[in-house]
Amino acid sequence: MPASQDAALTPTQHDLVGSLQAMLPDLSLGAILGFATGVAVKFVGRIVLVGVGLLFIAIQLLSIEHIVSVDWLKLQSLTEPWFRQGGEAGISWFTRVLTSRLPFVGAFIAGLLLGLRR
Repeated sequence: MPASQDAALTPTQHDLVGSLQAMLPDLSLGAILGFATGVAVKFVGRIVLVGVGLLFIAIQLLSIEHIVSVDWLKLQSLTEPWFRQGGEAGISWFTRVLTSRLPFVGAFIAGLLLGLRR
């Protein structure tokens, strides 16, 4: 900031500018990494969902032709604990992430959302 503008700032404004300058590297890096993560998650997510969909179609076709028999209730009882534990652990992890390094995380989440919208 030029010296002429620096003299016109009140002490409170000077502290705010200093705080923002200190957070700028975290904000820019967080936004860039968040955007890259959003684009990657969207790309990989599509591939995984197509794979899961094709697998489901293949199992259904084999089931219709009576080549395999699928016990869907048994499959649900086997997978339900994984989803429940994953959800509980995910919520505590997400809360912990949101409460640490707030400027970086805020910029990361903004970049992530932009990357997912792309």
